Amino acid sequence: MTENKTIPNDQNVEQFLNTVADERKRQDSFTILELMKQVTGMEPRMWGSSIIGFGSYHYKYESGREGDMIVAGFSPRKQNLTIYNMGGFEQYDDLLKKLGKHTLGGGCLYIKRLDDIDLSTLKSLIDESVKHIKQKAETH
Repeated sequence: MTENKTIPNDQNVEQFLNTVADERKRQDSFTILELMKQVTGMEPRMWGSSIIGFGSYHYKYESGREGDMIVAGFSPRKQNLTIYNMGGFEQYDDLLKKLGKHTLGGGCLYIKRLDDIDLSTLKSLIDESVKHIKQKAETH
């Protein structure tokens, strides 16, 4: 079985964010960093080379594959700010309708810039997702 390549490391989160070349994306990333700290009550940690994760939980699939993954996280990717929602977004249609300009794909929320969305709705989405993952982790 292959090992998960996205694992926590000791790379400095703020140093990583300071390497983001686009000024707006860098500023937006620091805003998301503070928002996620506030919502999760957890300290950020680098996972892999470009994901900023908050907390972790252990998963195990019926196939036998298992590992640890972030409870919440994001990454300032070249095209978009990518918000990782480990519980998926399907159950959050009402919040997504209020969010503003975004796209979804594979458990990820893609945002070009924070000016395009409602920040309080993003905060609610992250909060609901974290509650969902924590509840799911407690039942397994």
